[in-house]
Amino acid sequence: MIGSLRGRIAAKTPPQLMIDVSGVGYELEAPMSTFFHLPAIGHEVSLLTHLVVREDAHVLYGFATQNERRLFRNLLKVSGVGPKIALALLSGISVEAFAQCILNQDVDSLVRVPGIGRKTAERLFVEMRDRIGPLEGVAGAADSGGTSPEAEALSALIGLGYKPAEATRLLKVVDPGTHSTEELIRRALQGAARD
Repeated sequence: MIGSLRGRIAAKTPPQLMIDVSGVGYELEAPMSTFFHLPAIGHEVSLLTHLVVREDAHVLYGFATQNERRLFRNLLKVSGVGPKIALALLSGISVEAFAQCILNQDVDSLVRVPGIGRKTAERLFVEMRDRIGPLEGVAGAADSGGTSPEAEALSALIGLGYKPAEATRLLKVVDPGTHSTEELIRRALQGAARD
Protein backbone atom coordinates (compact mmCIF):
# COMPACT_ATOMS: atom_id res chain seq x y z
CA MET A 1 0.00 0.00 0.00
CA ILE A 2 1.25 3.51 -0.77
CA GLY A 3 1.05 5.58 2.44
CA SER A 4 2.58 8.86 1.28
CA LEU A 5 4.30 10.53 -1.65
CA ARG A 6 6.96 13.21 -1.76
CA GLY A 7 7.87 14.78 -5.06
CA ARG A 8 7.33 17.69 -7.41
CA ILE A 9 3.90 18.72 -8.65
CA ALA A 10 3.84 18.01 -12.39
CA ALA A 11 0.21 18.99 -13.03
CA LYS A 12 -2.87 20.01 -11.09
CA THR A 13 -6.45 20.29 -12.30
CA PRO A 14 -8.85 19.90 -9.36
CA PRO A 15 -9.53 17.28 -8.19
CA GLN A 16 -6.65 15.59 -10.09
CA LEU A 17 -2.96 16.20 -9.68
CA MET A 18 0.23 14.46 -10.74
CA ILE A 19 3.29 14.19 -8.54
CA ASP A 20 6.63 13.33 -10.11
CA VAL A 21 8.53 11.11 -7.70
CA SER A 22 12.02 10.43 -9.11
CA GLY A 23 10.73 10.28 -12.68
CA VAL A 24 7.54 8.32 -11.93
CA GLY A 25 4.31 10.34 -12.28
CA TYR A 26 1.68 9.40 -9.72
CA GLU A 27 -1.86 10.51 -10.56
CA LEU A 28 -3.92 11.39 -7.49
CA GLU A 29 -7.28 12.83 -6.65
CA ALA A 30 -7.42 15.24 -3.73
CA PRO A 31 -10.10 17.20 -1.90
CA MET A 32 -10.23 20.97 -2.32
CA SER A 33 -9.06 21.35 1.28
CA THR A 34 -5.76 19.83 0.15
CA PHE A 35 -5.67 21.78 -3.13
CA PHE A 36 -5.85 25.08 -1.24
CA HIS A 37 -2.53 24.26 0.42
CA LEU A 38 -0.63 22.98 -2.61
CA PRO A 39 2.37 24.94 -3.86
CA ALA A 40 2.74 25.89 -7.54
CA ILE A 41 3.56 23.40 -10.28
CA GLY A 42 7.23 22.42 -10.12
CA HIS A 43 7.48 22.78 -6.34
CA GLU A 44 7.97 19.89 -3.95
CA VAL A 45 5.07 18.56 -1.90
CA SER A 46 4.48 15.73 0.54
CA LEU A 47 1.03 14.15 0.75
CA LEU A 48 -0.49 11.29 2.72
CA THR A 49 -2.27 8.84 0.44
CA HIS A 50 -4.96 6.20 0.34
CA LEU A 51 -5.24 3.63 -2.45
CA VAL A 52 -8.69 2.45 -3.55
CA VAL A 53 -8.70 -0.73 -5.63
CA ARG A 54 -11.68 -1.21 -7.93
CA GLU A 55 -12.37 -3.77 -10.64
CA ASP A 56 -11.54 -1.29 -13.38
CA ALA A 57 -8.91 0.92 -11.73
CA HIS A 58 -6.54 1.61 -8.85
CA VAL A 59 -7.16 5.18 -7.67
CA LEU A 60 -4.77 7.03 -5.39
CA TYR A 61 -6.13 9.81 -3.17
CA GLY A 62 -3.90 12.49 -1.60
CA PHE A 63 -4.36 14.46 1.62
CA ALA A 64 -2.54 17.35 3.27
CA THR A 65 -3.28 16.23 6.84
CA GLN A 66 -3.63 13.05 8.84
CA ASN A 67 -7.15 14.08 9.93
CA GLU A 68 -8.31 14.46 6.31
CA ARG A 69 -7.06 10.98 5.42
CA ARG A 70 -8.50 9.48 8.61
CA LEU A 71 -11.92 11.03 7.92
CA PHE A 72 -11.79 9.82 4.28
CA ARG A 73 -11.05 6.27 5.44
CA ASN A 74 -13.84 6.38 8.02
CA LEU A 75 -16.30 7.72 5.45
CA LEU A 76 -15.51 4.79 3.13
CA LYS A 77 -16.75 2.44 5.88
CA VAL A 78 -20.20 4.06 5.83
CA SER A 79 -22.78 2.13 3.84
CA GLY A 80 -23.51 3.89 0.54
CA VAL A 81 -20.53 6.27 0.74
CA GLY A 82 -17.81 5.71 -1.82
CA PRO A 83 -14.62 7.62 -2.62
CA LYS A 84 -16.47 10.16 -4.80
CA ILE A 85 -18.86 11.19 -2.01
CA ALA A 86 -16.07 11.11 0.60
CA LEU A 87 -13.97 13.41 -1.61
CA ALA A 88 -16.96 15.75 -2.10
CA LEU A 89 -17.50 15.91 1.67
CA LEU A 90 -13.85 16.77 2.33
CA SER A 91 -13.97 19.36 -0.44
CA GLY A 92 -17.14 20.97 0.84
CA ILE A 93 -16.58 20.99 4.59
CA SER A 94 -13.57 20.98 6.93
CA VAL A 95 -12.85 17.99 9.18
CA GLU A 96 -13.71 20.09 12.24
CA ALA A 97 -16.97 21.39 10.72
CA PHE A 98 -17.93 17.83 9.72
CA ALA A 99 -17.37 16.65 13.30
CA GLN A 100 -19.52 19.54 14.53
CA CYS A 101 -22.29 18.59 12.05
CA ILE A 102 -22.25 14.97 13.23
CA LEU A 103 -22.27 15.90 16.92
CA ASN A 104 -25.11 18.41 16.40
CA GLN A 105 -26.92 16.28 13.79
CA ASP A 106 -26.93 19.30 11.48
CA VAL A 107 -28.64 17.90 8.37
CA ASP A 108 -28.84 21.27 6.59
CA SER A 109 -25.06 21.79 6.51
CA LEU A 110 -24.40 18.28 5.19
CA VAL A 111 -27.02 18.36 2.42
CA ARG A 112 -25.38 21.51 0.99
CA VAL A 113 -22.47 19.28 -0.08
CA PRO A 114 -23.03 17.98 -3.64
CA GLY A 115 -24.00 14.30 -3.63
CA ILE A 116 -25.27 14.29 -0.03
CA GLY A 117 -29.00 13.86 0.40
CA ARG A 118 -31.05 13.60 3.58
CA LYS A 119 -30.83 9.79 3.71
CA THR A 120 -27.05 9.85 3.33
CA ALA A 121 -26.78 12.58 5.98
CA GLU A 122 -28.87 10.55 8.41
CA ARG A 123 -26.76 7.46 7.72
CA LEU A 124 -23.63 9.54 8.40
CA PHE A 125 -25.05 10.61 11.79
CA VAL A 126 -25.67 7.01 12.81
CA GLU A 127 -22.45 5.48 11.50
CA MET A 128 -19.97 8.33 12.11
CA ARG A 129 -20.93 9.33 15.66
CA ASP A 130 -18.62 6.70 17.19
CA ARG A 131 -15.85 7.37 14.66
CA ILE A 132 -15.53 11.10 15.34
CA GLY A 133 -13.50 10.48 18.53
CA PRO A 134 -10.52 8.93 16.69
CA LEU A 135 -10.18 12.07 14.55
CA GLU A 136 -7.28 13.51 16.50
CA GLY A 137 -8.19 16.80 18.13
CA VAL A 138 -11.56 17.05 16.42
CA ALA A 139 -13.81 16.29 19.37
CA GLY A 140 -12.15 19.03 21.39
CA ALA A 141 -12.27 21.38 18.44
CA ALA A 142 -15.95 20.72 17.93
CA ASP A 143 -16.67 21.38 21.60
CA SER A 144 -14.71 24.64 21.61
CA GLY A 145 -16.25 25.90 18.35
CA GLY A 146 -13.36 25.21 15.98
CA THR A 147 -9.59 25.03 15.70
CA SER A 148 -7.37 28.08 15.74
CA PRO A 149 -5.82 29.26 12.46
CA GLU A 150 -2.39 28.57 13.99
CA ALA A 151 -3.27 24.92 14.70
CA GLU A 152 -4.69 24.46 11.21
CA ALA A 153 -1.63 26.09 9.64
CA LEU A 154 0.70 23.90 11.72
CA SER A 155 -1.21 20.79 10.65
CA ALA A 156 -1.05 21.87 6.99
CA LEU A 157 2.71 22.54 7.14
CA ILE A 158 3.30 19.14 8.72
CA GLY A 159 1.08 17.65 5.99
CA LEU A 160 3.33 19.35 3.43
CA GLY A 161 6.34 17.53 4.86
CA TYR A 162 7.82 19.95 7.41
CA LYS A 163 8.92 18.46 10.73
CA PRO A 164 6.73 19.70 13.64
CA ALA A 165 9.60 21.72 15.19
CA GLU A 166 10.41 23.34 11.82
CA ALA A 167 6.74 24.13 11.13
CA THR A 168 6.39 25.70 14.59
CA ARG A 169 9.49 27.83 14.00
CA LEU A 170 8.17 29.02 10.62
CA LEU A 171 4.83 30.01 12.14
CA LYS A 172 6.40 31.90 15.08
CA VAL A 173 8.16 34.21 12.63
CA VAL A 174 4.96 35.21 10.78
CA ASP A 175 3.18 36.93 13.69
CA PRO A 176 0.57 34.27 14.60
CA GLY A 177 -2.72 35.44 16.07
CA THR A 178 -3.32 38.12 13.45
CA HIS A 179 -3.83 36.18 10.21
CA SER A 180 -6.15 33.62 8.64
CA THR A 181 -4.99 30.03 8.20
CA GLU A 182 -4.29 30.59 4.50
CA GLU A 183 -2.25 33.74 5.15
CA LEU A 184 -0.24 32.03 7.91
CA ILE A 185 0.62 29.15 5.57
CA ARG A 186 1.49 31.51 2.70
CA ARG A 187 3.79 33.61 4.92
CA ALA A 188 5.41 30.55 6.52
CA LEU A 189 6.15 29.04 3.09
CA GLN A 190 7.57 32.37 1.86
CA GLY A 191 9.79 32.45 4.97
CA ALA A 192 10.94 28.89 4.31
CA ALA A 193 11.81 29.83 0.71
CA ARG A 194 13.97 32.72 1.95
CA ASP A 195 15.85 30.52 4.47
